Amino acid sequence: MGDGAEGFVVVIPARYQSERLPGKPLADICGKPMIVRVAERAAAAGAEQVIVATDDERIRAAVVDAGHTAMLTRADHGSGSDRVMEVAAARGWADDAIVVNVQGDEPLIPPAVIGQVAGCLAADPQLPSATLCETIDDAETLHDPNVVKVVRQANGLAMYFSRAPIPFDRERGERRDGLTRIDSESWMRHVGIYGYRLATLRRFVTLPPSRLELLEKLEQLRLLENGIGLLVERASAPVPAGVDTPADLERVRDLLTS
Repeated sequence: MGDGAEGFVVVIPARYQSERLPGKPLADICGKPMIVRVAERAAAAGAEQVIVATDDERIRAAVVDAGHTAMLTRADHGSGSDRVMEVAAARGWADDAIVVNVQGDEPLIPPAVIGQVAGCLAADPQLPSATLCETIDDAETLHDPNVVKVVRQANGLAMYFSRAPIPFDRERGERRDGLTRIDSESWMRHVGIYGYRLATLRRFVTLPPSRLELLEKLEQLRLLENGIGLLVERASAPVPAGVDTPADLERVRDLLTS
């Protein structure tokens, strides 16, 4: 992989600005900044390296002070994927390196699922990228546009992602209240963790945003529109929702102290 790394690496993109929770990566969670808790989870997954990629010196300093590695990256990146690629390029990793992109607002992500994504790529040298999903078992989640749904092909590769409740139940789904009880095997939510072979990530960030990506505001659709395979495995452990709002932050604090 270059620079002596073996196995897989984790890069955690972390921007200071957040519309709903400014300074989110530095939010205190039971005595530790959120970004440090994410780095700890990634380190526990067995990654050879864990690097926080940030645009803010305060975040970099907090990560380093906690004994982890951080790198300052450009402030004008359009996405976390671009930030991850800047780190990979600076480190000189080889095209066959396995790089896992863990979101910086997932302080409760199980280490096992980070390793699972990397394992998908390690098990199949021809696989370009991988991500995870979980079953949806309640109608409120199914209809929530902030919860991304995924439909898979028979071979496990992603067919489509949407904020809409896909697949559409023709018999019961014409009315919103028509799906008050649902079959949990029919709908899957996307868990926003990605594993890439570096060559795939390098190609991905050079592609222009795609039509469906811009429509749904879902970056992963750029992969599908350009014919890049994305394996979607069921997560091996439950993945709690990340932190987007002050209410989410309180929920995570309560979970850690209960």
